[in-house]
Amino acid sequence: MKRTIAILASLWGLCANAFAIEEPVFEVLKRYPQFEIRQYKAYLVAEVVVPGPAEKAGNVAFEYLGGYIFGKNKGSRKIDMTAPVSQTAAPVKIAMTAPVAQTETEGGYLVQFAMPREFTMDSLPEPTSPKVKLREMPQQTYVVLQYSGSWSQSLYDEKLATLKKAASEAGLTLEGEPIFSRYNAPFSLPFLRRNEIWIRVLI
Repeated sequence: MKRTIAILASLWGLCANAFAIEEPVFEVLKRYPQFEIRQYKAYLVAEVVVPGPAEKAGNVAFEYLGGYIFGKNKGSRKIDMTAPVSQTAAPVKIAMTAPVAQTETEGGYLVQFAMPREFTMDSLPEPTSPKVKLREMPQQTYVVLQYSGSWSQSLYDEKLATLKKAASEAGLTLEGEPIFSRYNAPFSLPFLRRNEIWIRVLI
């Protein structure tokens, strides 16, 4: 399994470095000194729930999600890599498509790959792994803090505390679990990485 993860991660890195990576569409509603408020349009994801710890969850999830986009689906269709790779703790209440409903996942970490905008739920190939689920994320508004550096839990915790404090001082009301979003391959230099923390905000 480790060899598979390493191969898939290398392929992801080649894609990320050779081409402009597509991201979900968003509009920046307001900028603050330490963060910004973004409104994301609805987009499709492939997701999987994996066990912790947080620092290993992404690698474990890549075996399933990377496998899916590289052809482990009905029709063996290749799907372009997008960014970011998003991770959040579970159980977590997840807003579903309209009509608005909520559901809880089992324990662990929910890791998502955004799907290219060319697809619809009807045109996305069906995963061959029962662990991989396809879902539409509804339009959401988030506070977003961007930073570079390692993917360590300690740095994440530090930046999360910064974001929560700054949002509170700005009089904003946050809800839900924070989402850790990564835009670079695992072997990329830490100071060149784009990392983000998203939290839903009520506006």
